[in-house]
Amino acid sequence: MIEGAKSVPVKDIILAWIYTLLFTAAGVYFIATRGEFNYIDYFSLIIHEAGHFLLGWGGDTITALGGTIMQLLVPLLLIIFSLSNRMRKFLQFSLLLLAQNCINISTYAADAKDMKLKLFGGPGVKHDWNYILTKYDALGSCNEIATGFIVLACLAVFIIIISPFLISD
Repeated sequence: MIEGAKSVPVKDIILAWIYTLLFTAAGVYFIATRGEFNYIDYFSLIIHEAGHFLLGWGGDTITALGGTIMQLLVPLLLIIFSLSNRMRKFLQFSLLLLAQNCINISTYAADAKDMKLKLFGGPGVKHDWNYILTKYDALGSCNEIATGFIVLACLAVFIIIISPFLISD
């Protein structure tokens, strides 16, 4: 053993990779089943709607983007917290939450042109992404924007995979 090196029990290494495999499998599942409902979507919906409420003071554009902003901000704050406290399993969970929210956002953004998704709210509820992309004459870019969020989700899952090399609990 190298002088000053820290010995890590084999059990801890195995547990680290079991959690990594579980979080990675969940992330791959979310990506592979993009657009299908899962129970974490309820949590994402709460975060999304809270974003509209919390950022409602910012005018129509910020209010419309508020849901998406909050869906990205909550996992990012959890990632920062877990990194600053060197909590690898919580980091992996937070990255999984980010990946799932990115997939959720990608589905919503891709729907901006066709508006086939059932939206939360009463009659006359606005489709956030349709509103934003129409306002900025970018409705034709909805699939590219959706693809960008899918790439972010894949990046988050990749970081889940390499996190045992970056942080030890």
